[in-house]
Amino acid sequence: MLTPSPCPVTTTLSVIGGKWKPIILYAIKEETKRFSQIKKLIPVISQKMLTQQLRELEEDGVIHREVYPVVPPKVEYTLTGYGRTLMPIMDAMAAWGQRHKIAAD
Repeated sequence: MLTPSPCPVTTTLSVIGGKWKPIILYAIKEETKRFSQIKKLIPVISQKMLTQQLRELEEDGVIHREVYPVVPPKVEYTLTGYGRTLMPIMDAMAAWGQRHKIAAD
């Protein structure tokens, strides 16, 4: 017996779901950012959690991690072409959140 394929929404959420991934993606959507820049944009995330979430996004092919051989180490994160395909979803989420915030006030 074949196992039914997962719901497409479940598949999407397995890549961008959780508390931090959408926020991280939104933070780097316009330009390449260094780890410290992302951390400054999301000060409430721990360094350990940020590292973990960035690694997962990299494993899923959504972001690219570039390490430069300098001292101190320089690491930059940018969206991949594949990751850019998520931006309409992220923009729709941001627009909906803005409308919800206004309606709730």
